[in-house]
Amino acid sequence: MKITAASQKFLEEYLNNPSPTGFESQGQQLWLDYIKPNVDTYFTDNYGTAVGVINPDAKYKVVIEAHADEISWFVHYITKEGFVYLRRNGGSDHMIAPSKRVNIHTDKGIVRAVFGWPAIHTRHTKDDAPSMKNIFLDCGCKTKEEVEKLGVHVGCVATFEDEFMVLNKNKYVGRALDNRIGGFMIAEVARMLKKEKKKLPFGLYIVNSVQEEIGLRGAEMIAHKIKPDVAIITDVCHDTQTPMIDKIENGDLSSGAGPVLTYGPAVHNNLLKLIIQTAEKNKIPFQRAAASRSTGTDTDAFAYSNEGVPSALISLPLRYMHTTVEMCCKEDVENAIQLIYESVLSLKNGQDFRYLK
Repeated sequence: MKITAASQKFLEEYLNNPSPTGFESQGQQLWLDYIKPNVDTYFTDNYGTAVGVINPDAKYKVVIEAHADEISWFVHYITKEGFVYLRRNGGSDHMIAPSKRVNIHTDKGIVRAVFGWPAIHTRHTKDDAPSMKNIFLDCGCKTKEEVEKLGVHVGCVATFEDEFMVLNKNKYVGRALDNRIGGFMIAEVARMLKKEKKKLPFGLYIVNSVQEEIGLRGAEMIAHKIKPDVAIITDVCHDTQTPMIDKIENGDLSSGAGPVLTYGPAVHNNLLKLIIQTAEKNKIPFQRAAASRSTGTDTDAFAYSNEGVPSALISLPLRYMHTTVEMCCKEDVENAIQLIYESVLSLKNGQDFRYLK
């Protein structure tokens, strides 16, 4: 499956649109507008998870899922001099913050700011390293009152300004590939099913969940609403080929070598075997990873919902996770889309994945 120019244009728009945890609605609307022509119906829940459905009246329900939210910051404290201190919204990395440009989202619109940082000539203490106690935003204001006149208040969310780009014609780079690239992939599966005029014998629920970054919360909510029989989750994992990554701790995974299939307690072995056989049959390259306990993805939320849902995880190798230059290989994206697509087609209506019968 090759990504079309039109699909890549949507991906760029979708990645560039901020969707911080708890504030995903604008990005969810973009996603819904893209997927609507390729599904029979759709619905959303109270917190903004969006679901496109093919064959909504079918009894047997299959989910393919990604999460829509990105890490960000909350305004936490404004000093009388007009400097803004923050709290994390998800796993934001304070080490990369200094000198970054950000957008503060307010009811009056975007307020631009920067993470200020003292010049190297002036830093001579043990507190030189960035920490949550010393990183701050500068909005160009002299007082707290001036900041507040812009519309900035405690609870406003801030996102990095960095946007999508392509490196060397085959690497996608930007913020929030974790995991809006997954939302793109499942939307492309729906588009391919429509394009190829495939008729599914079961209901397919294409799920773009909110609030994964703070504990898989959106997936937990929507799993109980849908009550699926099977769930295939997509997320990102670490490309471990770059400097400073310990392969003994993180495994030996590489961008360009294909999507990653994870083994672990939450991953249902019979469903995983079906996906592996599908990959081998269709000559789709893949890699393997092991999770010692939880996968740390929405797989866990689906697997342990509704008395147990057979679930599996297809991950995309990603460099520089939780930074503004997250990077993945275009070919891996194409292979992941193909693997999800072919796996859906490999499922049978009413398929029973139980180990013991």
